[in-house]
Amino acid sequence: IVDVFGEPGDNNAEMHAILAEFDLPYGYPEEVEKEAEEIPETITDEEIAARRDMRGVATFTIDPADAKDFDDALSIRRLENGNYEVGVHIADVTHYVHPGDLIDTEGQNRATSVYLVDRTIPMLPERLSNGLCSLRPHEEKLCFSAVFELDEQAQVLGEWFGRTVIYSDRRFTYQEAQEVIETGRGDFADEILKLNGLAQTLRKERFRNGSISFEREEAKFDLDENGKPLRVYFKEMKESNQLIEEFMLLANRRVAEFVGRKRKGAQNAERTFVYRVHDKPNSDKMAQFRSFVLRFGYQMKAEGNKAVAKEINRLMKKIHGKKEENIISTLAIRSMAKATYTTDNIGHYGLAFDYYTHFTSPIRRYPDMMVHRLLAHYLAGGKSEDKEYYERLCEHCSAMEVRAADAERASIKYKMVEFMLDKLNEEFDGHISGITEWGIYVELEDTKIEGMVALRDMTDDFYLFDEENYSVKGREHGRTFTLGDEVRIRVVRADLQRKQLDFDLVASYDFDTKEATPVE
Repeated sequence: IVDVFGEPGDNNAEMHAILAEFDLPYGYPEEVEKEAEEIPETITDEEIAARRDMRGVATFTIDPADAKDFDDALSIRRLENGNYEVGVHIADVTHYVHPGDLIDTEGQNRATSVYLVDRTIPMLPERLSNGLCSLRPHEEKLCFSAVFELDEQAQVLGEWFGRTVIYSDRRFTYQEAQEVIETGRGDFADEILKLNGLAQTLRKERFRNGSISFEREEAKFDLDENGKPLRVYFKEMKESNQLIEEFMLLANRRVAEFVGRKRKGAQNAERTFVYRVHDKPNSDKMAQFRSFVLRFGYQMKAEGNKAVAKEINRLMKKIHGKKEENIISTLAIRSMAKATYTTDNIGHYGLAFDYYTHFTSPIRRYPDMMVHRLLAHYLAGGKSEDKEYYERLCEHCSAMEVRAADAERASIKYKMVEFMLDKLNEEFDGHISGITEWGIYVELEDTKIEGMVALRDMTDDFYLFDEENYSVKGREHGRTFTLGDEVRIRVVRADLQRKQLDFDLVASYDFDTKEATPVE
């Protein structure tokens, strides 16, 4: 026996069990915490003198209401020439955490923070993530910054990368910043409105260049003090979210370009760097996706990578707000390659960037710490670093990212099953969200909660799985169920241990007439 989590059904015990299941840590080694506690808090005059001082510029953070670590801040001021200086300030984690020390080794092993439904398991000890490195309001903080000169059309006319000292004047939640955008009133209204205008221009330009817009609804839970789910709701992406997103994307892209682009003369040799890459979609998967959306009446004719991206965006606009939006968005994402970390740059297809990296979240992602170190090294005129070493780290970070995402999904599934415990024998409308050789997965319309109808329980026929057409078909009567079909189900079982919901099919709906056909 290595550890005892507690009683089954206890929220803490269950969350720790999920972390253990994916071989993820749920505590911090004492010696690592001790090392973090010993890091001095004071910023010396020498340190400030060695940095670009941006404490006098209007600066603020915009984060979710429940955020505890603030790893990015924005600053803006009007220049004498009429252009704008926009600073993207990122917590200077690598000032405090050095290669080979205990905190760095632990952070490298973890590679990422893990976000479960009710908690964050940070990559770095809390003294760093929520304290020293967190860009809290009314505190002087050390940053690694990307500072841009932008004109009214959001064209980048100049850029500077380096270490800074900042002072955040205000902490905004997304809701507070959104209110300023919508009303034009509030703290730093002029600055937020100008940043929002520039962000929207950057966003339009990005989509014009072939960036793909995926906006799947993300399920969130209201939990009571014992972790019991009371309500399911969905996170909305508004302009305040887009404002932050666009400037983070700009910083990530320009840092990657700065290091990755070939330079004339002595520095023409390629420099080892950590890229965030996204490959072009697989042509077979895209062909399957095309045939799937056709049954909803949508056509995708384009060939060639940029044309396909534009077609997908056109499709996403058409389906926005419709019942089939979630299932088509999900399938579009499944048709795409997965983004990964690597030292071999192939660009980022989904964002339509030739160069892209992760520079903006070093508190919660180890690749961003690697990027900070490499950027600092090259800014100081250093030679190219060991490619093999960084490639091994990239592979590790990509694998840990997948593992963390799987654990997050498992915690969401657990809460979804827990939410449905008192709804046994109730009926709900949903649509078929997945089909396998053993069952039909149904996502409920109101809550996006997913459960399964086992094929063995569909006794009116013997159903066979057709992988190519995302469907199952009855051998005797030919009745077919396909991905996206609208159905009505009854909840028959909610198994917390397995994180599974079992449904019975009550009826299916005709897509054209909307008439329900009972399932015997």
